[in-house]
Amino acid sequence: MKPNKIFLIRHGESEGNVNRNIYSTKPDYKLLLTEKGKLQATEAGKKINNLLGSESLFCYVSPIWRTRETFQLLQKELVSSNIQIREEPRIREQEWGHLRTIEECEKVDKERDEYGTFYFRIPDGESAADVYDRVSDFMGTLHRDFEKESFPNNVLIVTHGMTLRLFIMKWFHLSVEEFELLSNPKNCELIILEKNELEKYNLITEMRKRK
Repeated sequence: MKPNKIFLIRHGESEGNVNRNIYSTKPDYKLLLTEKGKLQATEAGKKINNLLGSESLFCYVSPIWRTRETFQLLQKELVSSNIQIREEPRIREQEWGHLRTIEECEKVDKERDEYGTFYFRIPDGESAADVYDRVSDFMGTLHRDFEKESFPNNVLIVTHGMTLRLFIMKWFHLSVEEFELLSNPKNCELIILEKNELEKYNLITEMRKRK
């Protein structure tokens, strides 16, 4: 059964969002939410709860610590008693390789902007195209789950900015050029897809454009 709504959300503000020096001492997957990020996750939970009410929900959550923490906090705000949860590694963050100094991070940023976000492969890490491939594979699982008769009425995907943007690219068949025009959602920004009378999905939250 196709869900009525698909909620996509980026994790709350993390340590790496406010202090890029931390990438030289702490693995990306271990980064935690800031106090502001925790508040963002709680507020996002309230927004989702207002839209969801008591309806059933299936949650796919990236295993990276800041996304799991975001989900745990927003889940506390949901009143639905029918929530299923699956940890989903394919929707993890784009891999940036190993520990890097802020100078190395800035060098990668500059090279990626000059080369093109979609195709540039981060040294020891992934390109956005690599992430697109695993998002595409995940989407196959998603559609198979939708075919289950007892599948919940709504879906929540707790993921990362780049991964979320690539999900939108794949879902709506955007070109690489159209993808490049989009900006990553802000921390805990809620993106909503809603099923219409034709059993297709409308993007009812506008994606921000790059400046």
